Amino acid sequence: MPCVLTGNWTNDLASTMQISNVSNTGAFSGIYQTAVSDSINPIRPSPLQGVQGQGAQPVFGFTIKWNFAESISVFVGQCFLDADGKEQLNTTWLLRNMMESRKDDWKATRVGTNTFYRTVRG
Repeated sequence: MPCVLTGNWTNDLASTMQISNVSNTGAFSGIYQTAVSDSINPIRPSPLQGVQGQGAQPVFGFTIKWNFAESISVFVGQCFLDADGKEQLNTTWLLRNMMESRKDDWKATRVGTNTFYRTVRG
């Protein structure tokens, strides 16, 4: 059984995402609800747009424009099947915050990893 991105996912920080159907070209969209933020604004669901490769355990990438902060995240990763056939998404991300001046550019980008686990299959 191939690994399928469509559906609902929760990561190791309790953030959630819902991915809509993946098109025949690999394009997909969805909604991301982060559980963590350093913004002073209330957290709100934010749109994501992405694309995936082909194969049983596809690579993928998606971008999130945060609705509550002047920042954008990009995630890249791969969908893996474990020994029990359960799907998980192993990802690496970049978060870019808007800076008021170029002198602060050095602190504008963060990097991290997250693992997502399926909650509902699409």
